Amino acid sequence: MAFVTDRKRVTGLGSARGGTAQHWTMTVTSVALLVLTPFFLGVIGPLLGAAYDDVIATLGRPIPAAIVAAYLVVGMHHLRYGMQVLVEDYTGGLTRKIAIIVTTILSYGLAAGGLVALMQIAL
Repeated sequence: MAFVTDRKRVTGLGSARGGTAQHWTMTVTSVALLVLTPFFLGVIGPLLGAAYDDVIATLGRPIPAAIVAAYLVVGMHHLRYGMQVLVEDYTGGLTRKIAIIVTTILSYGLAAGGLVALMQIAL
């Protein structure tokens, strides 16, 4: 006879057995975006309305390019998890699976496209 309490049976499982990891990822990416946003705005803000050559010269330097790349990757990763939560809350069945796959492909595709564009500018 096993003497296991109700709490011991459910510890770490959650309703989907993975909610804690997803919540932790969202928290970490939120804090990372909170830190990166002022730097991103400091790089991109002065470039709004600037000449094409000025934009290319600024993003051609390593530090501004790294800030923009980090913001893009972390932002799209955060978008992916945020959209997954939204889809899980409002859809079900096969629609849920398809929507999660589409949002994952879309977010990582946008990140890859943005990184390729940034590399073409920076190199």
